[in-house]
Amino acid sequence: MNLGRTHFETELLTRPDDIDLNQHVHNSRYLDYVLAARYDQMERCYQFSMDDFIKAGFGWVVRTAHLDFKRSLVIERILIRTWVEEIARTDVRVHFEIVKQKNAKLCCDGWFLYTMINLATGRAEPIPDWIAEKFAI
Repeated sequence: MNLGRTHFETELLTRPDDIDLNQHVHNSRYLDYVLAARYDQMERCYQFSMDDFIKAGFGWVVRTAHLDFKRSLVIERILIRTWVEEIARTDVRVHFEIVKQKNAKLCCDGWFLYTMINLATGRAEPIPDWIAEKFAI
């Protein structure tokens, strides 16, 4: 599907409980940041909240996650920038960047491949055109 590839941003603040034994944000938290940003952006930017998505009987599961760590984070404000790169039959590839807000330095980038599932069956389901159109901006 032809996409606009509009980039959306969400601002978050890392938290003390995100810090690991090496005194920086644990790598698993980066996944949480992207997920939190997508929930925010679904509602605010796509005008289709995760609650709306669930009410329609659908969910997203992560099929693949690729993260490329560039520099560490500490307790600080960050921007999570995401965009839909590709929509396929049952999958959406979402690219992301996590950037330090104070100096705009890239800390992590990568992509997630989400598969849309039917919540009643738990199985992958083709993405309806009306949903694909919402994410193709």
